[in-house]
Amino acid sequence: MSQSRASARILGSILGATLALVGQASAQISEQTFSSGRTGDLAKLCAASEASPGGEVARAWCNAFIIATGQYHGSVAAANPSIGQIYCLPDPRMTLDQVRTAFVGWIQSNTQYADTRAVDGLMRFAGTTWPCPMTSSATRH
Repeated sequence: MSQSRASARILGSILGATLALVGQASAQISEQTFSSGRTGDLAKLCAASEASPGGEVARAWCNAFIIATGQYHGSVAAANPSIGQIYCLPDPRMTLDQVRTAFVGWIQSNTQYADTRAVDGLMRFAGTTWPCPMTSSATRH
């Protein structure tokens, strides 16, 4: 199965679970947490325990956001190789849980980015955590 097909299947499952569980969100994770679009709130969703009220919904939202951002990054980098990739995972078999956990740890150490757009914070995390090797023919922006 191709990576994009597998990612699409995972994304579909996650979105389905999110829609099924959306009514269970707790007071700790409010609608504002989901809709703010800020890195700090994304980290709250990613850090939620699946056992807590609304935790499954929060975790599913986080996972879907990470997958969608990663797919978009891959599409943009492939469409315009002169831009280059922002990050390069050290192991293509890295799990979503490993990425999510690393992101939560990163934002806890980099709280100055909590109010940035979630997509910008996630990409900053990925780029600083897993920078791509520089090649003489490629430039990164």
